[in-house]
Amino acid sequence: MLDNTSYRVAVIPARGGSQRISRKNIRLLNGKPLIAYSIEAALKSNLFDRVIVSTDDDDIAEIARYFGAETPFKRPAELSDHTTGTTPVMQHALNILSAEGNTPDVACLIYATCPLLTKEDLLAGLELLPQEGFSFSATTFDFPILRALHTNEHGELAPMFPEHIGKRSQDLVEAIHDAGQFYWARPDDWFNRDIFGPSSKPLLLPRHRIQDLDTEEDWQRLTQLMALQKRPA
Repeated sequence: MLDNTSYRVAVIPARGGSQRISRKNIRLLNGKPLIAYSIEAALKSNLFDRVIVSTDDDDIAEIARYFGAETPFKRPAELSDHTTGTTPVMQHALNILSAEGNTPDVACLIYATCPLLTKEDLLAGLELLPQEGFSFSATTFDFPILRALHTNEHGELAPMFPEHIGKRSQDLVEAIHDAGQFYWARPDDWFNRDIFGPSSKPLLLPRHRIQDLDTEEDWQRLTQLMALQKRPA
């Protein structure tokens, strides 16, 4: 149940480096820096007492503040390389807030790369949050993963799950995956539980509102999706 008295914080990780799409977090999308969409969705939701961007990059910090987020600290270099996961970044932010005496009741990590995220999704995720564990955005695979193929070490085609390759799609368990948008949890769970643990709850979103952003092809597909959905700039 939604508790309107709880102290809630959003943390948006946005490092300066990007291996595959240069300066991705602040690249212009329909005339607006990519990270601005996440900041605005968080602010428009009215769910958060603070919206914080965790970054190592001065340009990102300046843009984040322009669109209404806080940048109360600079992320250290050891948490800003391409091997660092988002959980340590959230833990770093929570440790700083705790040291200030501002530990939130609930904290939401929002990726800087999800311009299709809506305030309604964030609210639904919060309402889904279990007493223990996480709630997070998810979606279905567009093809049965149990019928996946691969090329083996000899260059030969082979099914990844031979026992399922001849089965009908409707006879297979439907698989879902992390949509890479947001993750709600209480501070203790950010330190002591796995995001995809047995008590966590996925909020299923339609596939047409989910898009990874790892390649230029992904970027072009995103612009097409936004045009079809007439998302405002």
